[in-house]
Amino acid sequence: SSGLKPMLGRAALLVGCSTVAAAFAPVAPSRPLHLIPAGARSFLSAAARFGLPMAAAHPAKTCDVRRFMGDVSAHAGKVSVEDVLKDPKFPPEWPYSAADFRRQDESDDQVFYAQPRLVAHIDGKAIASLTEYYKKEIGAKSDILDICSSWISHFPEDFPKTMGKRVGLGMNEFELKENKQLTEYVVRNLNNDPVFPFPDASFDVVTCVVSIDYLNKPLEVFKEAARVLKPGGKFILSQSNRMFPTKAIQIWLNTNDVEHVFIIGSYFHYSGVFAPAKAVDISPGKSGFSIMPSDPMYIIQGEKK
Repeated sequence: SSGLKPMLGRAALLVGCSTVAAAFAPVAPSRPLHLIPAGARSFLSAAARFGLPMAAAHPAKTCDVRRFMGDVSAHAGKVSVEDVLKDPKFPPEWPYSAADFRRQDESDDQVFYAQPRLVAHIDGKAIASLTEYYKKEIGAKSDILDICSSWISHFPEDFPKTMGKRVGLGMNEFELKENKQLTEYVVRNLNNDPVFPFPDASFDVVTCVVSIDYLNKPLEVFKEAARVLKPGGKFILSQSNRMFPTKAIQIWLNTNDVEHVFIIGSYFHYSGVFAPAKAVDISPGKSGFSIMPSDPMYIIQGEKK
């Protein structure tokens, strides 16, 4: 189930941020109130001025990806997610600086993630859409690595019977132990050590669910994903518009959903080991009106060369 819906608006954001500690408690599957939509990042500076744990009142300057996006950026409200990576104009060299990957909270991630969170970070409809995508996209007998893994991987229920090994790489051992879809797991903080503890060419698929925005060494992570993938293997990233804002990289706070897709696509490009990535909008109900709107869900996927 989707559990608690994140509150929107300035006043709601301030309340959500002030109840961070309570939201960290392990509870039945629900969504923490402070997993705010990325679209609400304009309120972060106000939260800081109110003395809430949101760091600086003025967002730091980061890479302006809009200048690389051309017509896509100019018509962001009219283009589809799929358009973003059809003909991307990536600059010749890596355009990002250390400032892009700083977080408002640079304290030890191990402390932040020490408390188990048995929560759903996206709503039930978005989860179902991702599960269906996995069902169609991941071939039988595949060996799968789920990075930034937690207590649930959103795999189809029959994967234990139809797939090979399913390995989780995550931050919290209690959460990983609770994940019944994994055959094994490894605890690792990829922000401290982005090297995957697995042999070359040992997986058919690598997945990462709504977590790429927390990684401060994305290029190293993408190269590692390619290293452990077999030739032609798939790296499937799913992304929505919710986040822990104090742990998200700064460039994520300064950009919108369309630009997030471009940024992830650029990680694939600059790694030099993937074919051009594609983007797919699998958001539930995107083609029609829905009384109960769902969280958006985007796939950005690349294949190892």
